[in-house]
Amino acid sequence: MPRTLRVAAAQMGPNQRADSREAILARMLALLEGAAREGAQLVVYPELAFTTFFPRWLIEGAELDAYFERAMPNPAVQPLFDRARALRIGFQVGYAELTPEGQRFNSAITTGPDGAILAKYRKVHLPGSVEPRPGDRFQQLEKRYFEYGDGGFQAFRGPAAWGAPVMGMLICNDRRWPEAWRVYGLQGVELMVMGYNSAAYDPNGGRTEDSAIRTFHSTLAAQANAYMNATWAVSVAKAGDEDGSGLIGGSCIIDPNGMIVAQAKTLGDEVLVAEIDLDLCRQGKEKMFNFAAHRRPEHYRRIVDQVGAEPPA
Repeated sequence: MPRTLRVAAAQMGPNQRADSREAILARMLALLEGAAREGAQLVVYPELAFTTFFPRWLIEGAELDAYFERAMPNPAVQPLFDRARALRIGFQVGYAELTPEGQRFNSAITTGPDGAILAKYRKVHLPGSVEPRPGDRFQQLEKRYFEYGDGGFQAFRGPAAWGAPVMGMLICNDRRWPEAWRVYGLQGVELMVMGYNSAAYDPNGGRTEDSAIRTFHSTLAAQANAYMNATWAVSVAKAGDEDGSGLIGGSCIIDPNGMIVAQAKTLGDEVLVAEIDLDLCRQGKEKMFNFAAHRRPEHYRRIVDQVGAEPPA
């Protein structure tokens, strides 16, 4: 029986700091409706989709708290859940999570066509710094505002209506780390979904990267890791100029051979749709990347035992 699924990448243009939650949600609903018209069964939104990318500013107190969701769903975002359930469409969306215990995470959830949450993921590889860089207009303060994700890389099953794919989630910087993909690969991942808010300049204050090279790196990471783990990948940006700070686009849907089957053409709200055949993952999983036949983990200790690089004497 064919295992096909129609997926949509719902790229979002900029969310300005002054934009209301209602205005942002209206755009997300419009993207959902557009995906539905093209027959999508699963829609993937960006990282921190409901707000601007607030870690670029030094913020404290009530203003900072306003960017966090204390429950998911909650009244402010319930219309997205309600409309998706009515359309029988699942979605993946990123948001800032504030737990009842006071912990803060950069998180994402995936829902099924019935509106139930299938899985939650918390970002592991937090970029940036705790303290702001003096004199810089824009910051990268994820390490200040979020804790490191505590759930690891746990694959989960999508519903039977989607062909019961083995799925995984990543968020932004996580997609650049092959260790994360390989942990999912060792669970047989067939569909990776992930959102990002990647700056169009070096967010750590350097001047050696521009939007072209950063977009190339974003696409390269998704293509290479999709190929090396024989999985489909849906990688979705928030893009454009947020209050003077640029975000790259480049949202794309990639097949298990690492080939791009759909890619965004703009830096605004845009829907990309592709029908994916989950059985195309078998080629890589049974041949080149047949882990059971070819992996040699006895030689991989450094990957889990060591953090920084240690050159030989």
